[in-house]
This record gives sequence, structure tokens and C-alpha cells, in this order.
Amino acid sequence: MFLRPFIKQISLFSFFIFFFSILLPGLAEGISAKKEQELSEEFLKAVFKRFEIIDDPLIVKYINNIGNRIVATLPPQPFKYHFYVIKEDAYNAFAGPAGHIFIFSGLIEAMDNEEELAGIIGHEISHVVCRHISKRIERSKKISALSLAGIAAGILLGIAGAGEAAQAVMVGSQAAGHSAALAYSREDEMQADEIGLKYLKKAGYNGKELITILQKIKRVQWFGPKQIPTYLTTHPAIDDRIIYIGSWLEVHGKKGKKPIRRSSSDFQRAQARLFIKYGDKNKVLQRFKAKVTNHPGDPMVHYQYGLILERVGHRKDAINHLKIALEKNIFDSAILYDLGRIYFLDGRFEEALRSLKSAESISSYDPEGRFFLGRTLLALGRLNESLSVFNDLIENNSEYTEAFYFIGKIYGKQGNLGDAHLHLGTYYKERGDLKNGIFHLKKALKYVKDPVKKKKIEKMIEDGRKRNFAEEKPEKANKPIRPNRSRTRNFTRNPVR
Repeated sequence: MFLRPFIKQISLFSFFIFFFSILLPGLAEGISAKKEQELSEEFLKAVFKRFEIIDDPLIVKYINNIGNRIVATLPPQPFKYHFYVIKEDAYNAFAGPAGHIFIFSGLIEAMDNEEELAGIIGHEISHVVCRHISKRIERSKKISALSLAGIAAGILLGIAGAGEAAQAVMVGSQAAGHSAALAYSREDEMQADEIGLKYLKKAGYNGKELITILQKIKRVQWFGPKQIPTYLTTHPAIDDRIIYIGSWLEVHGKKGKKPIRRSSSDFQRAQARLFIKYGDKNKVLQRFKAKVTNHPGDPMVHYQYGLILERVGHRKDAINHLKIALEKNIFDSAILYDLGRIYFLDGRFEEALRSLKSAESISSYDPEGRFFLGRTLLALGRLNESLSVFNDLIENNSEYTEAFYFIGKIYGKQGNLGDAHLHLGTYYKERGDLKNGIFHLKKALKYVKDPVKKKKIEKMIEDGRKRNFAEEKPEKANKPIRPNRSRTRNFTRNPVR
């Protein structure tokens, strides 16, 4: 297991509790499900502003599949659950208000299998089900405003990078001693473990690997007190939890639904993609170079090495290694999709088309694959086919806002300037570039004749102006803006390229 020499100590759960307690005091009294849903608006804005959310389609789909498999075993819930991966080299996971669950990439990279990941997700889901978050918020009002202000200042300084200064503020305000009152209690943790284990077993997991991942988190303390994982401060009593989980499994382990035998390839693929695409590229390159040397006959190692080679710009070498991987996995659509993507980026459009079409004939649907299929058809001048692919992509995957850019480009080539500016305006507006978005939407009004479409564009312009005003002058906004995940994406696929 790869243990990191530096792990952030900021208690993220506590920070958000402080945030709500100080800035939203009215909502801290008697938190209902409805008010918790409203709290989640501000919560998400704070998270998206502070952290980079990994929006890779394969990783997002995999994490949500696990989360939704567990959620399907729950009784009726007042919230729709959402699962996110934060790009942060730390061992942590936390649940926010109204069913928003976050796992740090560093924790996923330390795992060995899907059972460990499901154990952590199940535990966080249980905190939401048991309403531990809303109870913590409600109880926090018992702490004095002065102490809360000191804690909040310390946490905010810590997030800004001034760790020692943050600690000084907390100690100086005598707030450090109160922070435990805002974290999960030992009883909360035990309850979340017990409830989570029941849901895990109903979903077909054995629950045993929750102990394994907790032991891994605990072992990080070997590096010294300055490297205590945030998870240990937000989820206390880990030693007691490990003992309790072991005892519970001895009694209940053989009861309930028989665990489902799951292929490890989905976990390995998602984990490798997370590490390869979002980890330190030089470290990743050396790691997989050594793997290829030690395991030359393993096609998956060649596939993973090819992906990191592409990331550092060695596309021809990347293609060669993906071809080696494909020789033993000729019907692996993921390899074919990635091969087609790299062919496209290398300017080999006919080869890209053949690879992407082959992948599509094997796999029912892959949004990233269709995105590059649309771009390949566009590069080959097959405009109508490309337009059809991009329209289908938006219809089935609304988060692929980049597709609007290419649809606008296609309409422009076809001389349809109204729809061209409409889609370009939509692209920039969804991306958060409201100035360019409104500019193109105004242009669209000059060319569009259909009164229904003109009315739609006028409403989009008005909404864009309101959003721009709300973001520039939040104190005058009457309602928090719902965070748009498409605006938090990393646009790694540069549409202008």
C-alpha cells in the first residue's frame, strides 16, 4: 500500500458545521429534511469552490453504481443521493447534508478492492440515514458564538494553507476544546457502522473489508502526529470501531443475503484511471514503467502504461502498448475507446473512426467514446453524422456541455448562424462564462425567426444576467444559485484544440 508522507489535518466535516452554524444560524435550529436540502445548496457551493471534483465519466459512473446499489436497499429516503470523488491526496471521506457523499482520491488509491470502497460508502450513507449531520448542526448552537467564530477562523486559515496560524487561533480562542462537540460522536460512529453493515450485506457485500480499510487508515499514524489522517479526526474511535465491527460480523456474518462474487476488473480499471489521469504524472510513469518491465505478459499493465504515456505526450508509444493490450482482449471496448481517442489526438482520424466504431459495436454506450466519435466525424467532414452523435450525447448525458460547442461549430459550417450562436451561447453559459454566453445568445436573436425559439433565447439571456448579478453581488441575491456540476468540470478536452 502506498502511504503518503503528507496528509492534511483540517477537519472538513467540522469546517462545514462551523460554516452553517455561523453563517446560517437560523437553519441551525431544528433541522428538518427540507431545511437540510436547502443547506446542501450552500454546502455544495463551498465544496466546489474549495475542491477539485473529478468528473471523469468512467470514475463517476463506477462510484455512483456502488453508491446506488447500497441506496437501493434503504427504506424510502427524503433525499436523492449523490456521490463524488475529490482530487485530494489524503485519506478522507465525508457526508454532507441531504445525501451528498464525498470520497477523496487518495483514500481510493490506498484500497485493494471494491469491498473496501463499498464499506466506506456504506458508512457515509448511514450517517445521512441516521440524520447525524443535522443533529450535529442543531447541537452546535449550544457552543458560544465567540468560540464558534474562533474555530471558524482557525479552519479557514488552515484551508488557506496557514496550518500553524490556524492552530494558534483555535487555541487562543479556547475553541479547540469545543471542536469535539461538533464532530461525530463515538455513538454516531458505532450506529453508522452497524446500520451500514446491514445495508452492505443486503447489497451483496460481505462487510469484512471495512475493517481492512480502517486498519490502513489507522496505520498512517506510524508517520507521526503531524500526519494523522483527517478521517481519524472526523470519524473518531477507530480502534473501538474495528473491534465492534469484528464482533458484529462474528454474530451476523452468516446471516442475510449471500455475498455476490464480483469481478475485480471494474475496480482495478477505475482505480488505475484515477491514479493515471489525476495522480502525479512523473510518479505514475515510473510506477507503470516498472510494472511493464516486471509483468511484460500482463495486457492490463500495457493498457495502463499506454494511458500514462499518452498523458505525458508519448502518443505513438501509447498506441503501441494499447495494441499489445488489445491482442489478448480484442473485445475490450474500454481499450478500443481509449485507442480511438489517442488516434484522434494524434491526428489519425480514419484509424480513430475504425477503433471507436468497433468499441461502439461491443459496448452499449460510452459517453466519452461518443464524444470523440463526434469529434472524429467532424474532423473528417462528415457533419450530419457528427451532429447526430453530439445531439444524442447531450440528450443522454447532459453534463457533456462541451458537445454544445461542437454543435455550434457544425451549424456555423452549414451556414445556420442562428443555431450556431444559440449552441455556442449555451456552451459558454453552462461553462460559467456568462459574458461570452450572453454575447452569443444576443447574436442568435438576430438570426432566429421562430418566435418560440426566440422566446427561449430571451429567457436564457435573462437567466444569465440574473445569475451573473447573483454571483457578483451575493448579498443582494434572494436565493442561492444551485451548483451546476458542469461548471465545476475540468475541461481537459480543450474544444478549441
